[in-house]
Amino acid sequence: MKINKNIIVRFAAAALGLFMLAGCSDAIQTSTVEETAGTDLSDTYAFIAKDIQNPYMQKVYEGFQTAFSELGSSSVYKAPEANTPEKQVEIINELVSQGIAGIAVAANDADMLEDALKAAMEAGVEVISLDSAVNKESRRTHIQQADPELIGRSLVRAAYDIVGGNGGIGILSTTYQATNQNLWISYMEQEIAENPEKYASTPIVQIAYGDDDETKSISETQSLLENPDIKVIIAPTSVGITAAAQVLRETESDVKLTGLGMPSQMAEYIESGICPKMYLWNPVDVGYLAGYTLKALSDGTITGAQGEVFTAGTLGERTVTLDDEQGTEIMLGDLLEFDSTNIGEWKGAF
Repeated sequence: MKINKNIIVRFAAAALGLFMLAGCSDAIQTSTVEETAGTDLSDTYAFIAKDIQNPYMQKVYEGFQTAFSELGSSSVYKAPEANTPEKQVEIINELVSQGIAGIAVAANDADMLEDALKAAMEAGVEVISLDSAVNKESRRTHIQQADPELIGRSLVRAAYDIVGGNGGIGILSTTYQATNQNLWISYMEQEIAENPEKYASTPIVQIAYGDDDETKSISETQSLLENPDIKVIIAPTSVGITAAAQVLRETESDVKLTGLGMPSQMAEYIESGICPKMYLWNPVDVGYLAGYTLKALSDGTITGAQGEVFTAGTLGERTVTLDDEQGTEIMLGDLLEFDSTNIGEWKGAF
């Protein structure tokens, strides 16, 4: 697949208003499955996050909540205390037993949710995945935040630029079974393999897994810094990148940082030069698109098949397309780049 470098866009300050409007929803209401017991959930849609405290997941839910507020239905945020697939299965099963209308899940494992999600669909529950996909048999479709190949290649190209092509790369991922992280890493490796001369002095030296837990991510960053060959860290996770940034600041390390992060959390590190550049998409819009997709499935507007078209509120017309695994997906849009020239404009957005 050919990548158009122009796909990576820098939005003007005027575009901020649109994104900020999408984030102006009511405060996030979290609850346990027990707290929704006895409630009529026949017109309620659940977002099941990776873990309850993840700030990125909470931003996704803001958009999800806004979508259903516009659509006149209810939404609920569910997540385990720790990002394990077993706990997500428990949440799925309980929601299905309570008659939930639809589920959007950011999966902690691509395959381990399959039995629970298949049972949900057989019971008439609409199921999609977002952020980190489940396998195609476990969902109607998937919400893809941005082109995975573009994400992976952009991150390793950024690392190369930051060290001037001279210094090894350490990667701080989430869990070893995270589908989105592993796909991005595979494209990082492909970028290097296809350009051996360019990356001769900028190899991937080590991959660490912080499990999207701040404490473990800090510990894993400290371990990466023990390797003298690592001169730049790629953290394609909002929890990991902030943890790594804290460590680099506190240790006054010369190692630099890039990855995927939220401007509100990373502005100070971009401005100080610890993280010269990073990327992301609008997480609020990911949730908003997921909400409209679930409702379109529930209403029968779409079934999740290739070629179907529907309108996703203020995001406009969207088309269901094939993904690399011959399942289907709905693409949100472009990858946003943040650096010292524009972080001031973006840090108030999300």
